[in-house]
Amino acid sequence: MDDTGVRWLDAEEQQHWRALVLGTTLLFDRLDSDLHRRHGISLAEYEILVRLSETDGWRLRMAQLADSVRHSRSRVTHTVKRLEAAGLVKRDRSPDDGRGVDCTMTEEGMRLLETMAPTHVTGVREHLVDLTSAEDFRTVGRVMNLVSDHLIAGHPEMEIREGEPDGGDTSG
Repeated sequence: MDDTGVRWLDAEEQQHWRALVLGTTLLFDRLDSDLHRRHGISLAEYEILVRLSETDGWRLRMAQLADSVRHSRSRVTHTVKRLEAAGLVKRDRSPDDGRGVDCTMTEEGMRLLETMAPTHVTGVREHLVDLTSAEDFRTVGRVMNLVSDHLIAGHPEMEIREGEPDGGDTSG
């Protein structure tokens, strides 16, 4: 700790931190690029389709969808608009109360998701899972769960409300 009270990273910690930043950036860029190149869909769009596919009726309220992918509501709204223009989802008033807006994946969206999933899972496996031992991969998962739990607990507005899907799945 220095005079400012900051616990600076030592050389080894700095090396591991930079490896994490570079590795995750390159990994997500590659997964996004693979989906774009082969299917014309971004990783963010893919994640939204995955979240919808995991629900009854392939339907979620827009606020719940934003929470589940951990993106701002405005970002999810823009992404859903692109998916809607492509005929992969539709938006309509919530049948529960008529005030909220629901997003529902279409049959066409599900067909595309089923076509894209092998591309995504192959990339996750090739560029991450198969590069390390099962024990190391479990460790990465445990560490990222600790980070997620810490950040969610530290920010009540990020908490997942009862009955809403969690944001911890990376759909790999």
